[in-house]
Amino acid sequence: MDQNTPPNDTLATPAKQSRVALNVLALCFVLSVLGRGLSDSFTVFLKPISENFGWDRASVVSVYSLTWLASGLTAPLVGRLFDRSGPRVVYALGLSLLGCAFLTASRAEQLWQFQLSVGLCVGFGTALIGNVSNSILLGRWFGPRLPTAMAVMYSATGAGLLLLLPLSQVLIDRIGWREAYQVFGAGALCLLVPLVFLPWRLLAGGSPHIVRKAQAGLAEEGWTLLAAMRHHAFWALFSTFFFTAVAMYALTAQIVAYLIDVGFPPLQAATAWGFSGVALFVGMLGVSTLDGIIGRRPSVLFSYGVSIIGIILLWLLQWYPNYWLLTGFIISFGSMIGSRGPLITATALKIFRGERVGTIYGTIMIGSGLGSALGSWGGGLIHDWTHSYNPLIAFALVNVVLGLIPFLVVPALRR
Repeated sequence: MDQNTPPNDTLATPAKQSRVALNVLALCFVLSVLGRGLSDSFTVFLKPISENFGWDRASVVSVYSLTWLASGLTAPLVGRLFDRSGPRVVYALGLSLLGCAFLTASRAEQLWQFQLSVGLCVGFGTALIGNVSNSILLGRWFGPRLPTAMAVMYSATGAGLLLLLPLSQVLIDRIGWREAYQVFGAGALCLLVPLVFLPWRLLAGGSPHIVRKAQAGLAEEGWTLLAAMRHHAFWALFSTFFFTAVAMYALTAQIVAYLIDVGFPPLQAATAWGFSGVALFVGMLGVSTLDGIIGRRPSVLFSYGVSIIGIILLWLLQWYPNYWLLTGFIISFGSMIGSRGPLITATALKIFRGERVGTIYGTIMIGSGLGSALGSWGGGLIHDWTHSYNPLIAFALVNVVLGLIPFLVVPALRR
């Protein structure tokens, strides 16, 4: 915890603590909606930008790859900045970067300009208001209820898809992709004012009971980054994040384009994928509930199994493009696309808890960033080389299997 946010001893009653905790959860949810929704909106912008400039799929997808590469590689920096400066600075910087990035992209003419703005700057901005910052803040308030709080926060990914993907398509159809980026940029900057004036001393201080308990255990469980990197659980979590992200982002970067190519109208394709947000919210809460009933490892393995079913349904859609298969794909793949996140994150925060947890968790999240970048960029190359989606789907399927292996063989993740 940073020095400017001492424990909230003024929270005299449990009822007041609960109200503040719920407000913190709501804030993290909204920020996650913005971060993930704005960054994933590029899947809708992919085709119009590609057609506008005549660029091949791999070149355009490289922008999306850089978004998640920047998000992952800057995660340790975000964790350290959060530990030292607190959430006000981190969140304000994130919204500023997002706003300026989209305004810059609205005037871009060269590929490198998109890579710098929508790629690197949006990636860093997303990391600043995303999972690393929100996970640390929620950990100060929810203690043993953290997996449930994390499930709600991670479900913001789905809400972002549901709200911003159809909105992106509507804006593109009505005013054009450049003007749509201007709307996103101006909106992010306008949110800076209310964000800065929130009662951050109260929100960042955490629940007194949870903070005191954490401080009492620091002497025994005060991990350093080097000590964590020598533990097998660190690399197991890193590899799980990496391979799972490769699989998910190899597909998600091109799902809207894929649905259009197999015969669905553009707005229907964007809206259908946007509705994966509803499925994701249900999947998040469902897997977290399952965690309390059958345990973490079986719950995580179950989520991977359902993801595999979803990928198979996506493969069948190219031959049978009907709404039944589309609905099945959205429900199965969409509900599980991030359902493992809360459980894996809670596992990491539990194993490596201490005053450097932000830096350690941020470093683990490099795996997610690298996997997201490799998956989306590699998926674009595979499509360009083969002119088919089948090798891309097979590539995603192999990486899903690689992602679940640590939960089968690593002792720290089997408990």
